[in-house]
Amino acid sequence: MSRRDKLFDLPIYKKAELILDLVNSLLNTISEEDEYLNATKYMMRDDAAIICAKIAGAEGGDMYSIRMQNAAIIRDHAMHLYVQVGSLRFHDSFKDTDYVTLIRKEIDEFRELFINWVASFDKSNYYWDEWELFNPPGAIPPDPNEYQDPINWDDFLEGMNFDDEEYDSEE
Repeated sequence: MSRRDKLFDLPIYKKAELILDLVNSLLNTISEEDEYLNATKYMMRDDAAIICAKIAGAEGGDMYSIRMQNAAIIRDHAMHLYVQVGSLRFHDSFKDTDYVTLIRKEIDEFRELFINWVASFDKSNYYWDEWELFNPPGAIPPDPNEYQDPINWDDFLEGMNFDDEEYDSEE
């Protein structure tokens, strides 16, 4: 099975695509004449699309740090989408409130899948996140002495004698 097929077969990805499809269906019901709803609908579509893209990025990266970074972005966009969809109920010209209930239900189910998906990340496959936000629990920072300038100046300057007369300034 190809990596692409494995991605498309993931329950979390299937749920994200379902949410994207529902959001796209919802957008078709929103009038082009309502300026506020028109702006809101594109934010909702972007949120749903980014969730799908970031799941793919997390699966393609396969490093704990990269996967967690994508997971944080997914969480942010899912929460934003949940709020945006819910806010439609308070707009007078929006009448299809069944979409609100349905999409929010799917996002709640997505959240459960998300929790299990994140728990499955391989915590031993990581690189040290110098910002220390996406390191696995118990990760030990690398020895600071391992980070050295790629040019070893001691070796580079070896044999150069700066005390020689030829380096003295001419008078």
